[in-house]
Amino acid sequence: MDADVRLFVALYPPPEALDDIVAQTNRLRIGAAADAGINVRLAAPSTLHVTVAFLGEVPDDRLPTVEETLARAVEAWHHPPARRRRATTAASPAEQPGQHAERALSDVRTAPRLQLGGGGRFGRGRFTVLWVGLLGEVDALHRLGATVRRELRRSRLPFDFRPLRPHLTLARPGDRLDPESLAEDLRTLDGYLGPSWPATELVLMRSHLGPRPTYDRLAAWPL
Repeated sequence: MDADVRLFVALYPPPEALDDIVAQTNRLRIGAAADAGINVRLAAPSTLHVTVAFLGEVPDDRLPTVEETLARAVEAWHHPPARRRRATTAASPAEQPGQHAERALSDVRTAPRLQLGGGGRFGRGRFTVLWVGLLGEVDALHRLGATVRRELRRSRLPFDFRPLRPHLTLARPGDRLDPESLAEDLRTLDGYLGPSWPATELVLMRSHLGPRPTYDRLAAWPL
């Protein structure tokens, strides 16, 4: 019987953005709690990511299909079908040679610029999760997510159908951080604004569950 692998598709911020949010987290009450030995389950900096699609358990013999599907999704995102059709139509008599091709080329999507900013919580009590949000060209990120999910559906691959809510999970404190400290951290995150960065690649990751989840990078495609 084939083994299953737990997969997700993600964007990873560059080191300067990660360094900035890690420094911000260390200044929060939750950072002080972690320093005091309270298990607020801060995310390791190397694991901070934006989930674009979560596939969950997939038979490992379908990994080639997953990679082919994501390659197709990135190509479709770069060159939307309607815009590809424009590129194949004849140029009008008024256009100079090369003008039509240049106009079509300008329609190709490029890496969206994003920025970590704001924040919030998911869940309550022992299910509390603290996160930082995404700003910038978030509409482009939603279009990318929609394209990835469409291609996963076409390949009959599993994925979480819940709407994309772009964020980075900072910690899973549950009820181990007092409500006043959590409220103060939420107010601080609300005013947070990190450096801007281009999302340059889409990454397929494998996750290993446990008290400290670990991730393996399986493949990537340039955006």
